[in-house]
Amino acid sequence: MMVKICGITNVEDALAAIEGGATALGFNFWPSSPRYVQPEAARKIIERLPGTVWKAGVFVDETAGAVVKTMDEAGVDIAQLHGRETEVDFPRGVRVWKAVRIGASFDAAMLDEYPAEAVLLDGPANGVPFDWRLAAGASKKVIIAGGLNAGNVRNAIEQARPWGVDACSRIESAPGKKDHRKMAEFLKAALT
Repeated sequence: MMVKICGITNVEDALAAIEGGATALGFNFWPSSPRYVQPEAARKIIERLPGTVWKAGVFVDETAGAVVKTMDEAGVDIAQLHGRETEVDFPRGVRVWKAVRIGASFDAAMLDEYPAEAVLLDGPANGVPFDWRLAAGASKKVIIAGGLNAGNVRNAIEQARPWGVDACSRIESAPGKKDHRKMAEFLKAALT
């Protein structure tokens, strides 16, 4: 199970996530986010992390050129696209995860249209879960996000059988600051 902690803004949270078993960390490069981190600041965090942990950059409505430039500046491995960006705009070899908000008309078959390495399924609004059964049986690698915490992540995994899970706001003490106890409990529940 790939387990990602998103919204990393400081090295203490990053190291605590890794110690708890996170396999990926997310760095938000969307300036309007309360979890925004500048590429240079992300690089200083990433330089202190083991190379075995994946680092995803979160982008919203950026050009492929701007995304690749920020990825290089920050040292992230994966472009996680939350806007109107399309995977076909990116050079070969750039790892892309495409985020899709789940609405009432969602059909798992529509995921086949995304050439991304994985599709991150997010709730209808930040921090809000969706009906995880909608993701069951998807042919793509699926990452479940949106409203996950220690109390519901096992249900999400059992219902959706995803490739990975991703948590952010429900394991924070404030936007951009992780509650290490909540984060450890989430990681333990996800990896059990």
